[in-house]
Amino acid sequence: MATVNDNYLKLKAGYLFPEIARRVNAFAEANPEAQIIRLGIGDVTEPLPEACRSAMIKAVEEMGDRASFKGYGPEQGYAWLREKIAAHDFQARGCDVDASEIFISDGSKCDCGNILDIFGDDNSIAVTDPVYPVYVDTNVMAGHTGEVNDRGEYAGLTYLPITADNNFTAAIPSQRVDLIYLCFPNNPTGATATKEHLKAWVDYAQANGSIIFFDAAYEAFITDPSLPHSIYEIEGARDCAIEFRSFSKNAGFTGTRCAFTVVPKTLTAKAKDGSEVQLWSLWNRRQSTKFNGVSYIVQRGAEAVYSEAGQAQTKALIDFYMENARIIREQLTAAGIQVYGGTNAPYVWVKTPNGLSSWEFFDKLLHTVHVVGTPGAGFGAAGEGYFRISAFNSRENVNEAMRRITEKFKL
Repeated sequence: MATVNDNYLKLKAGYLFPEIARRVNAFAEANPEAQIIRLGIGDVTEPLPEACRSAMIKAVEEMGDRASFKGYGPEQGYAWLREKIAAHDFQARGCDVDASEIFISDGSKCDCGNILDIFGDDNSIAVTDPVYPVYVDTNVMAGHTGEVNDRGEYAGLTYLPITADNNFTAAIPSQRVDLIYLCFPNNPTGATATKEHLKAWVDYAQANGSIIFFDAAYEAFITDPSLPHSIYEIEGARDCAIEFRSFSKNAGFTGTRCAFTVVPKTLTAKAKDGSEVQLWSLWNRRQSTKFNGVSYIVQRGAEAVYSEAGQAQTKALIDFYMENARIIREQLTAAGIQVYGGTNAPYVWVKTPNGLSSWEFFDKLLHTVHVVGTPGAGFGAAGEGYFRISAFNSRENVNEAMRRITEKFKL
């Protein structure tokens, strides 16, 4: 009889967001009259920028003409998109990133998991706590962990608590780890990292031969000019970091699917025989073998983000969601609820009121005011007692949700 990958059996009962969906769907079926407002999953609500739509329409028309039709494209992405990304997102900020080091993909979530394909099974791994669940679960699936304990922590992982006491930025570990997951602006806490903080991590990684997986999916929401948008703004990062970026949040591509990963050609790791191996070559081989590339139509839409009109339209989208974040942050603060984040990130991290646990607060919001958020405990043990509220929704829904919550929970 065929056997299964037993590592999947180690996973907790349900991935966080499907569990949220299960509870919400059960409530909605039992209460069909309830007007539910969803501020949980970080999905965008506003239309794609016009510049992107127009570019995609034109690309569709090209597909109807044999002379301009496109079949398989390069697995790494079309050069014209990679060159615009390199120039605008990196070189303009003083980062030494070449277009050939950029790999276009269908999502940062996919890349954060798929990157493990090119690393060995004996690496020690550090994650922050709370953390984006994909980082942990993909390592469980790959067999890099032991069993889970009562706190939801997996044996074999090093957890780095991020709390209000350390401004939600993890302390450098005292022990050596091989792979480090960092996400700034942070999902779920909305915290940001200074250049000094990232420099400390780069120094640690260089001293220990570690690799940093830097998730910058929310960098477009940074408004503070002193904060870095890319880890490659830090000297030495090319030799110790892989960066993940996405068009999902800045340009509304959550359903359209386009992202990219940067793997510097100077980045190496060791083979079992002790030799140094270029990670760019391994990732290039992995993508060429397991991935057929993002569609031509979608890549043309992503390219339009870098047009003059696209820049203005994506900025308007970002400003819209950040105004939502400001409303959420200020309304909850005025009601006496303690909040963090929401200034350079689209997430507001809420201290649950009245001593409620994360899931108790989730259920109470759902059942009493029909608002959905994300329980902090779903992001890790250190997330217990917190709750994430997303700014990704319409202005009308955000205002109404805050009215309901503040009337019910005003302290």
